[in-house]
Amino acid sequence: MVVVGSNGHVAWGFANTYGDWVDLVELEVDPHDSRRYRTPEGFKAFEEHAETIRVHGAPSRTLSVRRTVWGPVIDSGSHGRPRALRWLAHDAEATNLKLIGMERARDVHEAMQVAHVSGIPPQNFIVADSAGNIAWTVMGRIPRRHGYDPRLPGSWAGGGRGWIGWLPPDEYPRVVNPASGALWAANARAVDGRALAVLGDGGYALGARAMQIRDGLLALRSATEADMLAIQLDDRALFLARWRRLLLQALGDDPARDALRRAVEDGAARASVDDAGYRLVRAFRHQVAARVWSTIVLGCGGLHAGDGLPAPRQFEGALWRVLDARPKHLLNPRYASWHELLLAAADAATDGCARRDPARCTWGDANVASIRHPLGRAIPLLGDWLDMPATPLPGDTHMPRVQRPQMGASERFAVAPGREALGYFHMPAGQSAHPMSPFYDAGHRAWEEGRATPFLPGPARHRLSLTPDG
Repeated sequence: MVVVGSNGHVAWGFANTYGDWVDLVELEVDPHDSRRYRTPEGFKAFEEHAETIRVHGAPSRTLSVRRTVWGPVIDSGSHGRPRALRWLAHDAEATNLKLIGMERARDVHEAMQVAHVSGIPPQNFIVADSAGNIAWTVMGRIPRRHGYDPRLPGSWAGGGRGWIGWLPPDEYPRVVNPASGALWAANARAVDGRALAVLGDGGYALGARAMQIRDGLLALRSATEADMLAIQLDDRALFLARWRRLLLQALGDDPARDALRRAVEDGAARASVDDAGYRLVRAFRHQVAARVWSTIVLGCGGLHAGDGLPAPRQFEGALWRVLDARPKHLLNPRYASWHELLLAAADAATDGCARRDPARCTWGDANVASIRHPLGRAIPLLGDWLDMPATPLPGDTHMPRVQRPQMGASERFAVAPGREALGYFHMPAGQSAHPMSPFYDAGHRAWEEGRATPFLPGPARHRLSLTPDG
């Protein structure tokens, strides 16, 4: 199957939905027989099987797994009730090969019909056809939930609660030919209201990257493949602009922090490998968020509020409301004032830097590609042969050029259906997957450097023949 690409009539791509495809079901165990649990059809016995885990240099371990009609038992809740995992991936009906229908789709409407019956992990699906139509929907099976709040665990034993079949195609959220003339996804929340209740929240991206992509698209009067690549390689640090201003305000004219202030003033506009300012402002944001979040979670309960509790990804809006108001009751008790907290976060921003010299604290030293072969991890001596090079990378999480050491753009491409010869394609780590192949890492450097390489393969230069015996 062609997972993403073009068939000459329609071109399509995916981005993770980050919808909620998992529920926790609290089990009502038979008080007279712990081997049974209640279902809408009455009590049933747990299915049990043993899984043996072989441990290198130690005895094997046996894990007893219990299964229910909803899925495997994974833990117990605060009241001691065991809980089963209801996960889309465990349902045989959630997987099929109907994606192959994209090879025959002739316009966006036929493509969406394929999307709504295809069994893949649900994805944001953006499609364009050769007539100039564009559309967004979700590709993949979506469970129809009924009778409960999927954000909370609960019992499904009484009937009338749980997954009641599958969402029919006519109820899928969709956007066709929006007035703006543009569509984007970037792992952010795409819907609200009833549609959001259907998709749920499985950990959406904050939205800064989507906003930057949106603004880049809407600024174009017409678009070329080169325009698309420029948007995908955009590493401007717009998301951190107000954090940069806050940091400089906190530092003021303090001579003890003069080196830090100069490093921030000289950079922070882009997530480029030689920029120290960007790394420092980014670290400052992280340090402030951890201090405020720790206070909210722990301090309000009368516990000591530390600084190391990571904040949730959607904390940004609430965090800025706190920083604008600076209420005393949300000030981490380790600090006498909000200004002192900000200075402590600024000082901590240089942790991990060479000799704590802010000017040498470049983003490239922290954002180094770590794309490793599984055998390279297990057998370090094979790493130089199997792993991709440890190259400093521009870009970061909250911008279109999304690149982190072990996470980033799994592909970059742009193609207009019918104009495939003008398209480009990037993929990290190459396509061969065979370490002995001279093309093992072909294309990886182009992905690192953002150089456009052809979407189409061009004339064949080599041929590999597989000939069966006899």
